[in-house]
Amino acid sequence: MLVGGAIVLVLLVTAALAQAIAPYPFDQMHIRDRLTGPSLRFLAGTDEYGRDVFSRLLIGSQLSLVLGVSATLISLGIGVPLGLLAGYRRGMTDELIMRVLDVLLAFPPIMLVLLILAITPPSLMKTAIAIGVLSAPPIARVTRSVALDLMSQEFVEAARARGERLPYMLARELLPNVWPVLIVEASLRIVFAILLGAVLSFLGFGVQPPEADWGLMISNGRAFVDEAPWISLAPGLAMALTVIGISLLGDGLRDLLDPKLRGRR
Repeated sequence: MLVGGAIVLVLLVTAALAQAIAPYPFDQMHIRDRLTGPSLRFLAGTDEYGRDVFSRLLIGSQLSLVLGVSATLISLGIGVPLGLLAGYRRGMTDELIMRVLDVLLAFPPIMLVLLILAITPPSLMKTAIAIGVLSAPPIARVTRSVALDLMSQEFVEAARARGERLPYMLARELLPNVWPVLIVEASLRIVFAILLGAVLSFLGFGVQPPEADWGLMISNGRAFVDEAPWISLAPGLAMALTVIGISLLGDGLRDLLDPKLRGRR
């Protein structure tokens, strides 16, 4: 967890201070220095327009984190209440919610997001909403599974015997015991959102030029992979490091917060 936490901390600090750290504006062109390799002046080289790749990399970290966190918050806001309700009510309520979610899960993720984005012009927040809706069913299923296990616990039965209302049962009895599992699932959803957002930008359906998006940078660098591999390599490495860091942190927090796993160590 320490390694993952260190990576995520560096990423958060870098994203927060990107504007101050970046040596150049992300869209500033240096025409005479087109496709220049890494140097003291341009730490990660320049792209086909002479823009500093390192500066664009820093600004791109902001976009990736905003997308990942926003999409995950949306998916949690949709999936957790549905999963808790399905696990608590069971019966027809559970069946109805799960069948609707199964329909969404039946669509290939990339096709469903592209369908949503095709309706309106692409933007960062529209991409986040589309990915958030897409990520809600897996979170709902995980939440439901944990809620079903909790329904047989004594503290839940005692609360029901006291006649506690539905909002109290979901928010005070079930939700606190679901969070350890949701933390890991949320870390996976953040990774999924960042990667899918990069794929969408790579295909031209996500963040649009001249924004400094990692997927867009990788896409632009394809034509110069032999001449200037750093254009695609830098954002690719940044994305891989981000995914690894968030995944390690999520697993570590799961081990720390889950009493069952903590007892096995």
